[in-house]
Amino acid sequence: MTPRIIPVELFDLVVFGATGDLSQRKLLPALFHRDLQGQIPPGSRIIGCSRRSLTNEAFQAFARKAIEDHVPEADRPADVMARFLERVSYVTADAAQDAGWAELGKLLKPESHRIRVFYLAVGPDLFGPICDRLGAYHLVTPQTRVVIEKPLGKSGASAHALNESIGKVFKEPQIYRIDHYLGKETVQNLMALRFANALFEPVWNSGHIDHVQITVAETLGVEGRAGYYDTAGALRDMVQNHMLQLLCLVAMEPPTSTQADALRDEKLKVLKSLKPITAEAVPNVTVRGQYRAGAANGGAVKGYLEELGSATSKTETFVALKAEINNWRWAGVPFYLRTGKRLPSRVSEIVVTFKPIPHSVFDGQAGPIAPNRLVIRLQPDEGVKLWLMIKDPGPGGMRLSNVPLDMSFADAFNVRNPDAYERLIMDVVRGNQALFMRRDEVEAAWGWIDPVLDAWAASSELPKQYTAGTWGPSSAVALIERDGRTWYEDQDID
Repeated sequence: MTPRIIPVELFDLVVFGATGDLSQRKLLPALFHRDLQGQIPPGSRIIGCSRRSLTNEAFQAFARKAIEDHVPEADRPADVMARFLERVSYVTADAAQDAGWAELGKLLKPESHRIRVFYLAVGPDLFGPICDRLGAYHLVTPQTRVVIEKPLGKSGASAHALNESIGKVFKEPQIYRIDHYLGKETVQNLMALRFANALFEPVWNSGHIDHVQITVAETLGVEGRAGYYDTAGALRDMVQNHMLQLLCLVAMEPPTSTQADALRDEKLKVLKSLKPITAEAVPNVTVRGQYRAGAANGGAVKGYLEELGSATSKTETFVALKAEINNWRWAGVPFYLRTGKRLPSRVSEIVVTFKPIPHSVFDGQAGPIAPNRLVIRLQPDEGVKLWLMIKDPGPGGMRLSNVPLDMSFADAFNVRNPDAYERLIMDVVRGNQALFMRRDEVEAAWGWIDPVLDAWAASSELPKQYTAGTWGPSSAVALIERDGRTWYEDQDID
């Protein structure tokens, strides 16, 4: 099946932090893939910008290496590479000083009529200074958008201050708060499954669903980011943004349309319906863990404290928690979230477990009847599984088995699955904010997370230790088993 390519208008994309890791691993390869597919119109420009002093030729060489490192050789024909590099140029500018900004303005001014995207692939402490200078140098036009990466603050107060700083220069419809999880094919297919099929929506409620699990697991540790990670932790790094956004997509009411604000209005309602986690409830519904030395990725690995070079730290590398939504659709249905580093498998998935059948007509020899499950896999192999009970083939009586109807997107459509950044960058150019967070969403999510952070900070208890290569501390198992449930673990996970 050949994917349908929707063209975009002529644009200039300026990447601040262009020589950084995100640009090298994700942004430049994503843009190259879009050029390969013929989606970038002739004349569009990609302008790198950072403090590092480089010539255009040197940055083009940097871009070439990024693409060679992250795009298979078969997917980078010489003519497309040459065409892409012709689009690429570079300006040296300091976010905190005025050096270089006049040169950037001179480069952009002749094309002020076209769509202009400023991608801030920098730390959040630079969001405000860059936006201030974009305003001061009159680089913001009606056709301008700004893209900001997480972390969007470290608390509700800091997120509010960040939003205020950006909002002084850009109007809310110009601000694109990017969450790459929302660009994944399976996440968007969640909406298609719910709202384009009569099979699911009638049973998508507390009358038929027993509970929901959302797992985002990584086999890697903090690698070279221990210094940054120790100021963040898993709750800020994953739960406040990625996982709550996934929860919202599972739980939201049908929107009136797929327009951006219609979708975001419904997600906001979910965030505002989350049952607050009080300080008294934190020990019962949350677990925080920290990995110690063990085995992962086929070898021995250090513990978090060893990687940090510290004797102690209260920063969590694992979180499990139980969330509840106080509305008619979801009353009494728990949502279990867990995420962590140095776990046995790299997997991100949503598991919707339906209630058991009310009565079995089969005798004991047929075997146990497992509840139906819908498993939506975000990574590593994007796809959907629906677990059903069927009869084992062959004579000898009725024997039941629990088997999946399994659809892998790669197998079903026989196309390369685009990286989330490819879709999201093109959505920015189109002016489509449907997959981007609105300011009130961000602040509502922090409003639910802040009490947990405050309770942990006030506690003298350290995170529970777990051995690298295991599924977190035993208290995470106890969290769900107290309710008579277990964590879902697919035997097919790599």
